[in-house]
Amino acid sequence: MPDFSLEQNAIDQGHCPVCGVDEAGRGPWAGPVIAGAVILDMNNLPDLLRSGLDDSKKLNAPKRALLFEALQDCAQIGVGMATVQEIDDINILQGTLMAMQRAVANLPQAPSFALVDGNRPPSLECAVRTVIKGDGLSLSIAAASIVAKVTRDRIMVDLANRHPGYGWERNAGYGTPQHQRGLAKLGITDHHRRSFAPIAKLLDPIS
Repeated sequence: MPDFSLEQNAIDQGHCPVCGVDEAGRGPWAGPVIAGAVILDMNNLPDLLRSGLDDSKKLNAPKRALLFEALQDCAQIGVGMATVQEIDDINILQGTLMAMQRAVANLPQAPSFALVDGNRPPSLECAVRTVIKGDGLSLSIAAASIVAKVTRDRIMVDLANRHPGYGWERNAGYGTPQHQRGLAKLGITDHHRRSFAPIAKLLDPIS
């Protein structure tokens, strides 16, 4: 389970506050990529979060929603997005780093140090440490992963209501069989990532 040791190590080196940063939506064929940035106050963290925060992929949707709502009352939260157009223009890696930059910029308080999930750091105005599989190691990154995942899932449910037939309310834009059937029947929407190979192939099946 994640804990606060990475944050405490940064604090012991004179950095405060410390934020965790993570993203959701690198792999889907449709929809934006969303990043979350979270500053936790461990002195006022309720037991629900202290013992419940974890990699969002390990939690079911009701548990994620419960933790997401609890975070609103006791954490500083920033959310950033890179649109489908931006992803197509600059690629998904750069889009992800852009979303992370925006999430940190949208925090109510500028952090002194950022713990970022993965191995590629965004360009930030504070010190940065990347942490592979950090959402399973750091409570702040785990919180950020939940913020990013819940926020993006809700966006995809809204898009599914406007574009029924692709199953986005269940597959969040990933290339599931239902999504593939929707593409075959309904075609491509403005929310599909044209730079992704499966969508590019539909646009130009001869190449």
